[in-house]
Amino acid sequence: MQPPISIGTLLQNHYRIVQLLGQGGFGRTYLAEDQGRFNERCAIKEFVPIKGEDSFSDKATQLFKREASVLYQISHPQIPKFRATFEEEERLFLVQDYVDGPTFHSVLNQRRQQGRAFSEAEVKLFLQQILPVLAHIHAKGIIHRDISPDNIILRQQDQLPVLIDFGVVKEVVTRMQMDGAAPATTVGKAGYAPNEQMQTGRAYPSSDLYALAVTAIVLLTGKEPQVLFDDVNFAWRWQESATASPGFASILNKALSYKPGDRFASVSEMAKALAAGGTNLAEPSKPATPPATPASPPPSQLKTVAVGRANPNIGTGQANTQINRPTTVGQANSGQQNPGQQGPSRNDRHPNSRLVMPSEQDRPSMLENPLAVGGLAVGLAAVAGFGGWAVVQNLGSPPGPTPTITSLPPLTEESPTPTPTPTQVSPQPVDYQQPQLALVPDVTKVVEGNMRGGDTVNYPLVAEAGQELSVSVEQESVLLSVLDAEGNPVRRNANRVSQWEGELRDAGEYRIQLSPVRGVPNSDYRLEVTLGAPPALEPDPIIPEPEPEVPAIPDENTGAGSQPPIEEPAQPPEEPAQIDVQSQRVSFPSGADSIRVANNVAPGQVKRYLVNAQEGQILTVRITESQAPVFFDLLLPSGDMVADADSLQTWQGLLPQGGDYSIDVTADQFSEFTLEIEASATIPSE
Repeated sequence: MQPPISIGTLLQNHYRIVQLLGQGGFGRTYLAEDQGRFNERCAIKEFVPIKGEDSFSDKATQLFKREASVLYQISHPQIPKFRATFEEEERLFLVQDYVDGPTFHSVLNQRRQQGRAFSEAEVKLFLQQILPVLAHIHAKGIIHRDISPDNIILRQQDQLPVLIDFGVVKEVVTRMQMDGAAPATTVGKAGYAPNEQMQTGRAYPSSDLYALAVTAIVLLTGKEPQVLFDDVNFAWRWQESATASPGFASILNKALSYKPGDRFASVSEMAKALAAGGTNLAEPSKPATPPATPASPPPSQLKTVAVGRANPNIGTGQANTQINRPTTVGQANSGQQNPGQQGPSRNDRHPNSRLVMPSEQDRPSMLENPLAVGGLAVGLAAVAGFGGWAVVQNLGSPPGPTPTITSLPPLTEESPTPTPTPTQVSPQPVDYQQPQLALVPDVTKVVEGNMRGGDTVNYPLVAEAGQELSVSVEQESVLLSVLDAEGNPVRRNANRVSQWEGELRDAGEYRIQLSPVRGVPNSDYRLEVTLGAPPALEPDPIIPEPEPEVPAIPDENTGAGSQPPIEEPAQPPEEPAQIDVQSQRVSFPSGADSIRVANNVAPGQVKRYLVNAQEGQILTVRITESQAPVFFDLLLPSGDMVADADSLQTWQGLLPQGGDYSIDVTADQFSEFTLEIEASATIPSE
């Protein structure tokens, strides 16, 4: 594995490493300063390849970037914004906002030193503030997978909990490390993640709520999950170490249920229960044994996940009074029971056996006696009738004060099964200002990076008047513009092109602006910049000597002297430049939706191509071949210019109206060219 990045290293030419924040099995986290954003602090996560490898494969890198792009759709004030992913020196990185503040685990450790933990009121407020965050990501089909006090930060500026360290990319890195094979480990913190996530890798909204409930009882008790979990009876015993109202305890116990179907299926369900104070939840009447079906194996067959140790006398414990089923924390080996033992040990139980209590072996069950069963039924009916009468008598009493959740938005019911990845919501465009390019005359500078659709990246440079500038970008999905100090293209043919070369007329600051082609959600780029040497200084101009004065010619009438008239040559009136517009209608061949036309164009000419298209169609226009730079303008049927569609070499977009669109092709010098036009089918209306 490669060593950590040194402090002071500059990544992507603008991320300066300030500090190593942490290191784990998946990689490292650094604190960095973004010099392109006024040294704004950001967190950079470096993901590490499998042990023994130096880099990820190309396929793994693409998988990582595609899955990481899912996180870009998240926009919530209590989730750090994911900004970029990039690869440098065969390392994968993810950039996100930096959150200043301690984790809830750090806060809990400070309170432990004072002999206290979180109160019920504090934990309720914590849940009220964090549940809307989970509602936001679950509505987008994203499961966090790694909720714990270590992954929730108490933000210093507003004291709000901020959810960090999503497990989506971690899980992808695990698959990448295994090169397509089933991962040996699953994302999730032992003791916090539920059984279905740790054993099968499947995670649902209720899985996040389970981990959130474990976090809540850890904050309430000040104890770690392995202490609160009873690995003898496979149940949580947290209420013995905390003071909690019955209603609030019932909410946490329901979220801690072993089966996903017994938990809250969605954030909205848990929010409603929290608002009602837990009074709408039925208390369990008896413990439930872990399921023994192959689809959901009993605890005796489950894998150890390092939360405490398995008790060798697991069969001798007393049954717990809760129905909760915790995260799997022990593993028992198969084997026949030894009759001489007091109870079945971890090494002597058969894989298909259930937990047998000593009393069940010593005496027959009461349920085998029909008379006893009948008597029990009559007794239960009497108790149920009395309980119903008591409830009716209490309906008229005024209810107590009901706590409300003040910060929860309207929530919709969610399915307990994972939803497919939704269509990504386009983020707000960002204009990135990079550090000034340090260019050496006649030496090519290469810059690589990654950008989202709609964003722009600006690289400033300083040049002298007369210097030759040559710029190019390799990727077809990214275009460049060369702008002057006022933000205008230096030439007409220097706007949204793949390459440009020309002389800079004025001394001062210029910008190379990169932007992706419309419709491209994310793209890598490789920019090459070459600045020629400054022109040689010209000698000072020779100032001509003043001409001798011409003697005045005396006037015949007055005798006064006068200068002879100077006749200036007559200037012909300027004629307006004549533009030769040659129009041609383009029609697609039968059964095709694209066509290529080849032609040539000279300065002062416009080769206009008329294309009839319908509203809602996607039109794609590109110059595929040319001897010299060739550009086109796209005009609406009304004759107005399509927004941001002038001096282009590639354009793609949704047509706002139907009719004849004009594609005007021009060039500053004679050139042959090939123009490709494509109009896809109309998008069906919903």
